[in-house]
Amino acid sequence: MFIEDDDSEEKGSPNNYKERRREAHTQAEQKRRDAIKKGYDCLQDLVPTCQQTDSSGYKLSKATVLQKSIDYIQYLLLQKKKLEEERNALRKEVVALRIMQANYEQMVKAQQIPMGHVETRIPDEEKFQMFQNIIDELFFTFCNINVNNFTELSACVFSWLEEHCKPQTLQNLIETVLEKEPKSHTPTSTDKTSP
Repeated sequence: MFIEDDDSEEKGSPNNYKERRREAHTQAEQKRRDAIKKGYDCLQDLVPTCQQTDSSGYKLSKATVLQKSIDYIQYLLLQKKKLEEERNALRKEVVALRIMQANYEQMVKAQQIPMGHVETRIPDEEKFQMFQNIIDELFFTFCNINVNNFTELSACVFSWLEEHCKPQTLQNLIETVLEKEPKSHTPTSTDKTSP
C-alpha cells in the first residue's frame, strides 16, 4: 500500500509558492520603507529647519521635510553665490593693491638719491601753496556753467574739461604758476656717508 507524503505535496502546491512570493515581497517592501524612513530621518537631522516639530507638536510630515530641505538647499546656493561674488571682489582688490604697492615701490626707488648728491627739498607748506595756486587758476576758468538741470550741467562740465583740462593746457598752466612762485628753498646735502 502506497502512502502519500504530505510534505512533498505541500512543497509543490501552488498555494505554498504564492505564500513564499508574498512573504518575499513583504520583506522587500519593508526594507524599502525602512530605507526611505532612514533617508528622511537623516535629512531631518541635516536640515536645521527640520529639527523641530510643527506647531501642533507632531513630527513633521515627509512632504514638509522635503519642502524645508528644498528651501534650505536654495538658501545655501544663494549664500554660496554671495560668497563667491565677495571672494571675486576681494581678489580684484588684492590685484589692485598689489599694483599700487608695485607703483609705490617704484616711486620710492625713483626718489632715492644716490650718495654724494645734493637734494632740493621743498617744504610741505610751499607744495601746498603751489597746489592751491594751480587749483585757483583752474577755478577761475570754471565760469559760465549752467546749473538749471543735470543735462546742461553735464554738458558744461564736459565742455570745460575739453577746453581747460587737456594735458598740454594743464602743463602750460602749471608752468605759469611755477614761474610766479619765488624760489625760497635751498639745496640741502644728503650725503649718505656723513653721520
